[in-house]
Amino acid sequence: MLKFRISALRAAAAKLTPVTPAAQPCARLATGPQQDHQTFYELRTYNIHPHLNSAFIQLTNEKIHLRTAHSELIGYWTVEYGGLNKVFHIWKYDSYSQRAGVRSALSKDPSWVSDYLSKAIPMLSSQDNEVTYLLPWSKLKKPSQDGGVYELVSFNMRPGGPAVWGETFQAAITAHDAPGHGNLVGAFHNEFGPLNRVHALWWFESADQRAELRHRAHTDPRVVAAVRNSVAHLVSQENKLMFPLPFSPLK
Repeated sequence: MLKFRISALRAAAAKLTPVTPAAQPCARLATGPQQDHQTFYELRTYNIHPHLNSAFIQLTNEKIHLRTAHSELIGYWTVEYGGLNKVFHIWKYDSYSQRAGVRSALSKDPSWVSDYLSKAIPMLSSQDNEVTYLLPWSKLKKPSQDGGVYELVSFNMRPGGPAVWGETFQAAITAHDAPGHGNLVGAFHNEFGPLNRVHALWWFESADQRAELRHRAHTDPRVVAAVRNSVAHLVSQENKLMFPLPFSPLK
């Protein structure tokens, strides 16, 4: 009887013994590699009233120098497939304070306000922007030649961040970014805007070359396997085929 009571007391004490820190689940707020620099890229999409699309493009061609005098433009495109009467552009900033300074200076620039902004705004039905960082393994690359078309593929991933889906996503993009499959310009991860969204910007010589290379990729076992692993973390995706405007640094 005494042995039974001692055993019971030991069992009860064990239940009350606190779990050691090493055995406790460790909650982390960080979900992927931290940014080691402040540079970010603002992705902007403007929807234009259909009957004013040509006028907006002409005005922007003529007056964009008023805007690029204030900060660096990476690329500016019209959307050909995946959405009509849209333009998409990317701007680079070294910090949030720099962007704030640029926006302040633009609001006080009489030429920008009177010659462009006051005329362009009535032509737009809506504007959207996203703040993104280049993924740690991606660098912005200029195509080997001017001309051609660009494809923007936007992926909405399952919540959890790069710590959950980063490796499989990188493997899928890297498999496509290989000779005979595609030319990756850059891969971006959202900081502001819809979260768990990643963008891959591609370049092709033409829309027909893009179709040919995509068909080839679909028959490559290495690409198919990498995509299959990444799709498990995918919620949805959309793509746009775009033509660069004459003033775009990425042509």
